[in-house]
Amino acid sequence: MRLFRYALPLTIACSAAVFAQEASDDPYIWLEEKDSPRALAWVEARNALSTKVLEADPRYQTLYDQALAIAAASDRIPTPSFLNRQIYNFWQDADHLRGIWRKTTADSYRTDNPQWQTVLDIDALGKAEGKSWVWKGAQCLQPEERLCLVALSEGGEDAVERREFDLATGRFVEGGFFLPKSQSSVAWEDKDHLLVATNWTGDDMTSSGYPYIVKRVTRGRPLSAAVEVYRGKTDDVGSFPAVLRDGQGRALTMIQRAIDFFHTETFVLTKDGVKRMAIPEKSSVEALVGGRAVVKLDEDWTAAGPKFKAGTVAALDLAALKRDPSKLAPRLVWSPGPRDALDGIGSTRDRLLLATLDNVRGRVWSLTPQADGGWSATRLALPDNLSVGIPAADDHSNRAFLSAAGFLSPNALYFADAAGSGAVEAVKQLPAKFDASNHVVRQFEATSSDGTKIPYFVVHRRDIALDGNTPTLMTAYGGFQVSNTPNYSGTTGKLWLERGGAFVLANIRGGGEFGPAWHEAGLGTKRQIIYDDFAAVAKDLIARKITSPRRLGIYGGSNGGLLVGVQMIQHPELYHAIAIQIPLLDMIRISKIARGASWQGEYGDVAKDPAVRAFWEKTSPYQNLERGAKYPEPFIFTTTRDDRTGPQHARKFAARMEEYGLPFLYYEHTEGGHGTGADLKQSARSNALTMTYFIRKLMD
Repeated sequence: MRLFRYALPLTIACSAAVFAQEASDDPYIWLEEKDSPRALAWVEARNALSTKVLEADPRYQTLYDQALAIAAASDRIPTPSFLNRQIYNFWQDADHLRGIWRKTTADSYRTDNPQWQTVLDIDALGKAEGKSWVWKGAQCLQPEERLCLVALSEGGEDAVERREFDLATGRFVEGGFFLPKSQSSVAWEDKDHLLVATNWTGDDMTSSGYPYIVKRVTRGRPLSAAVEVYRGKTDDVGSFPAVLRDGQGRALTMIQRAIDFFHTETFVLTKDGVKRMAIPEKSSVEALVGGRAVVKLDEDWTAAGPKFKAGTVAALDLAALKRDPSKLAPRLVWSPGPRDALDGIGSTRDRLLLATLDNVRGRVWSLTPQADGGWSATRLALPDNLSVGIPAADDHSNRAFLSAAGFLSPNALYFADAAGSGAVEAVKQLPAKFDASNHVVRQFEATSSDGTKIPYFVVHRRDIALDGNTPTLMTAYGGFQVSNTPNYSGTTGKLWLERGGAFVLANIRGGGEFGPAWHEAGLGTKRQIIYDDFAAVAKDLIARKITSPRRLGIYGGSNGGLLVGVQMIQHPELYHAIAIQIPLLDMIRISKIARGASWQGEYGDVAKDPAVRAFWEKTSPYQNLERGAKYPEPFIFTTTRDDRTGPQHARKFAARMEEYGLPFLYYEHTEGGHGTGADLKQSARSNALTMTYFIRKLMD
């Protein structure tokens, strides 16, 4: 390995020199030292300045109280999961800020007052161990679903430690499986064996910060005795094991080598070692149903024939696949129409469940495998014109819970028998969290710079005057094939809509609302079209006199933070307020910060591709701030514990604004990971600070 590291190709060696030069030229490189005393002192000082302004506003406390009351309300729908023949739920409220993992029976869950039994109390665990534990989920061994690997994060980081937990005893297993803190991936092979990808020696991570060596860990033996089963490459994103099982107990053990964020080589683990599966790199095996492996395609499968286009779902015979993964005979399961997109996949014992979008309206289908290799489909009877999902499906039966919500329609939960007629039963309804009686939802289209029609939703009072004076918040994501669909936000409704504001959700390119092509349109150096789409929606809102630049604010997080950061640089004349949240902003040094190297499939590689570098040199927000320019005063928010995008982007952007004498507000939570906070109070504070900022800027 050491010889390989020193034998770098010339282009990479030169790139390293370029990065070193950039570091020496960057006066704020010291802020990339995330936990250094100097950097944390800088953060503390800027936090104090911002909270002095925002928390002194007489509306702040009311906004905080309302946000916390909504987040901690006892009448929220507890999100179910089928596990161990019961219903499990992770729950946070005012008495359990970090949360409890709890269970009840299926019959009790469907009542108005389920009788819950606490399985694991994260607040109590953290107090007992002196740790700031944050729940990151559990993986349980199928089909028994008794033994689980519980993932715990310090302060909300993506990196977790994993401990074996026994649902029968309600305790961690003494001497059981334990994986130290790391960016890791794990899958149960059987009761006594795990497939694990982790940082085995302290130096076994890719340049993206993920593991690339997969080993088999045996119960009762130390991690140092684990046996290697697969090794990827250090310049991959990472290697990740997975085991899928169907309702009849058949299993498919895989290792996915992520070359970049979207291109993956999938291997089947056999008694003779790993064998490459002959599916396209932009595809993934999502489920096993009735002895068939269900494959989601994000690119054309040309070898399979013309009907296997990007966006379709295909199936492979599992027995044939395991005999020879290089020779596959896929069958078509589902194909999208011109305005359709796949939005989610689930499975029960005998059925495949697909959530789809029809012009950004949700549908759920139950598909049955047929003896001839085909599939029959039944649409489940959920309300129309809403976002729908599959929060839980049972591997031991054909039961499933489905969800539906809209901007003005509170979340509802439905019970379905996936093997039935398509009828569903409403079992839980979230009470309204704000007064929506005088509001309407409208869908419009804006014309982007290349003539493409970009749909967007507007939520506003039905009696607004079209005079440009409605305070309006607009958001989008525009990346990674993530679909933004209508959702019910009690916080936005209570803190913003009830006060007379309007809300806009833009379905810009880069997302998945209209399938893989909608995403592909904005990859790499084509990304300017995403930013043009967003600006086109803003201009359309202004042209319709729904709002005006004085009353228009925008916000976005993560990739969405990059989106609104670019908008600030390119179109400061369109907006009066911008909240830049847990963002990416230094796109030249992105690969050197947190997990940034893993997203080169989305943004391109500035180190190796001159065209990519040229694009970001003129587009990256940090590099394109101008001294003396008239920008809206932004509210920049991040968290110290964010080990995904990292707080470094937000810090450096704010520091450069300060150098240039440009006004800004900055706040950094010391916890929270890649989100708004590590517990309900931290999240409520983030929401209240942000909404106070917007009210001051757009309503005053």
